[in-house]
Amino acid sequence: MTSQTALPSLPARPAAGPVRVASVPAGHVYVRHCADPHGEADVVRLDDPRPNGAPSTSQRWWPPVMLDPAWVAEHHREFDVYHLHFGFDAQSPRQLSELVSALRRHGKPLVYTVHDLRNPHQPDPRPHEAALDVLVPAADRLITLTPGAATQIRRRWGRSATVLPHPHVVEQPALSRPRPGRDSFVVGVHAKSLRPNMAVLPVTRVLAETVAELPGAELRVNIHHEVADPAAHAYAPEVLSELRELNERGLLELREHDYFSDEQLWDYLAGLDLSVLPYTFGTHSGWLEACHDLGTAVAAPTCGFYAEQRPCLSYAGEAPEGPDPESLRAVITEAYERRPAWRSTPGERAKERSAVAAAHLDLYHELLGRTPRCA
Repeated sequence: MTSQTALPSLPARPAAGPVRVASVPAGHVYVRHCADPHGEADVVRLDDPRPNGAPSTSQRWWPPVMLDPAWVAEHHREFDVYHLHFGFDAQSPRQLSELVSALRRHGKPLVYTVHDLRNPHQPDPRPHEAALDVLVPAADRLITLTPGAATQIRRRWGRSATVLPHPHVVEQPALSRPRPGRDSFVVGVHAKSLRPNMAVLPVTRVLAETVAELPGAELRVNIHHEVADPAAHAYAPEVLSELRELNERGLLELREHDYFSDEQLWDYLAGLDLSVLPYTFGTHSGWLEACHDLGTAVAAPTCGFYAEQRPCLSYAGEAPEGPDPESLRAVITEAYERRPAWRSTPGERAKERSAVAAAHLDLYHELLGRTPRCA
């Protein structure tokens, strides 16, 4: 069950040359931070091809052009390893099988980092499960972020996955910026554009009731403007109506706005003492990593492997039941009393990132028959 598919025999690239990686995508913050922070001459990641219709100045990487078998056929001489992360939501199992076949045909090893065992953007788990049933068995090497995810991969597919931590998300100078001082205790929920895995109203109702009983505590709920736009996919007038009513009653402060820039997001997160993730399904979280970078405590549900990813408070909550009110209330009270502020130092994050980069390089070298750097 754990054997890898044999690759066609191709001339090995010179051991002294950098490993050229077709990373899908290359521009995502996770992928960018898998490179050594001190500079990396041993790995070259191809730039994301610009999708059709994206302007020349755009940094948009989706939908990933590299998922097309025709792109592999045309560009296979330009890369040594194909490393898939995100962006295949719209691909059918047949299309993914054709991609795997194209990589095999041209002798290109496939590395797949299993970020999501359950796709947070898809209410129906079956399409993602079907995609995983193609990718996980076909990959020559698997990576994931937590031991729990690796255990589930082993149980479901009989495959071993290398566990590597998620590198930091926030960059300097925000990574080193001291937290703002305040006397109040601020709890935040960011509803964003109501992703399918969010139980915004059930979570907010419990928080509004709980926070109102805690002296000096405040509840802030943020949501994107498009939730109020009838032409938008995220349009949800009933959700917005209830949040506005709670705001008018003084039970929370509602902030409606466009998508944050990175700097705006870091300022928002640093302004919270506790960020509550209102999820009912998922696996890992970049939001949790950003909070860890900034010293903002997180309350996360027991679905997925958030508690293995970084220190956080856990409340019982997963689909289809949603959040358990008593569990969530207890977590908010605990955070209020303890005031946890888990935060890695910039030096620890840099060291961790260097280790992640080295582990990726060694894995690539092993696949290409080169001597790993740690040997």
